[in-house]
Amino acid sequence: MSNKISVPSRSTVILDNVDGDLLAGRHSIMKGTGTPPTLKVSGTVYCEGDNTLECNLSAENLEAEGNVIIRGDLAIEKKVEVEDGRLEVYGKMTAKYVDVDEALLVSQDLVSEEIDVGGSLSVDGTVNAEDVDVGGSFKAKGEVKVDEIDVGGSLLIESKAEIKTLDVGGAAQVKGGKISEIDVGGSFESNDQLEFENIDVGGTVRLSQKNKGRKINVGGSFKVNGDVSFQEIDVGGKVEITGSGEGDEIDVGGKLEVGESLKLSGTLDVGGKAEIGGEVSAKNIEIGGYLRARKATAEDRVEVGNSINTVEGTTACSVEIGNRGEVRGPIKADQVNIGKEARVENVFGKRIYLRKGAYAENIYGENVTIESHCRINGEVQYTSELRLGENVSLAKSPQKVDKITH
Repeated sequence: MSNKISVPSRSTVILDNVDGDLLAGRHSIMKGTGTPPTLKVSGTVYCEGDNTLECNLSAENLEAEGNVIIRGDLAIEKKVEVEDGRLEVYGKMTAKYVDVDEALLVSQDLVSEEIDVGGSLSVDGTVNAEDVDVGGSFKAKGEVKVDEIDVGGSLLIESKAEIKTLDVGGAAQVKGGKISEIDVGGSFESNDQLEFENIDVGGTVRLSQKNKGRKINVGGSFKVNGDVSFQEIDVGGKVEITGSGEGDEIDVGGKLEVGESLKLSGTLDVGGKAEIGGEVSAKNIEIGGYLRARKATAEDRVEVGNSINTVEGTTACSVEIGNRGEVRGPIKADQVNIGKEARVENVFGKRIYLRKGAYAENIYGENVTIESHCRINGEVQYTSELRLGENVSLAKSPQKVDKITH
């Protein structure tokens, strides 16, 4: 038959092994024996509140109705439950299930299957668990390996993380690692290399080093201090990649900045401006404002509302420049459409169409149509047909040639 030992309130006792349950009155202090001091309880430890255990504690369960301090390791076989209080463990902590109302503080490592904290969770060591649910903030200095994390407020992981699902209502910051699903209402930041499946963030995202993932959906801004490979990027505001980017598709509502090269197998769609330090290549390039790159290459089409500025030129099957647009660098395409009053330099194509009032340096094509009031500052060469509108200004007489040699 098991025993039940009671510790009076506001008392200090020394205990060794308890064969049964331990009931600790309010403001009581319990000490263990041996080196280091240890207390072993075969049953459940009941704490009425504001209790301190100045030893390592092992038990089947730990239940409390107020604050509890463990000045040592805590090893609980089944469940830890603290109502209307906080639990502080100045050592390692292991338990199958953890349920703390206000706050849980662990100075070393924390191992559990399920952790539920109503307020804040702070761990100075590593965290290994299946499920972590925190109503307020979650901070960990060591590595975190958890299947699912749900935090209502903020999250800070100062070492690498290995997480399947991360759901944070406010701000989340990690130091790289591997996180499959990232869902954050405010901001998300990774300070080291990150591998992920999906990122869905309402505000801002900042990544560092080399990053690899699939889908990125950000309501505000997305910045990578390094490189990123991906499947899709969909950002409402601004995208900035200081290194290079490689993926399928990018859809940016505002501005895109890439320090080095950008390579896409699908469509680049930017509502405002796109600035790429190196070469940009994609199946389709659609820019509402202006495009600046060392070289722009599209498998199908390039459509730019305002201007293109390149060193080595723009190449595609189809290139379309909006009204009053401006292009620096050569254009090479099967189909070229230059908007009204737009200004371009050298154009090479099979079918070239300059709308009313457009300006070009030189035109080289098979079938060329130049509408009224256009101006060609250099030469016009064509192999098949030339159509000229009224009041077209030509610096030289057009030449029909057998082959474009440029």
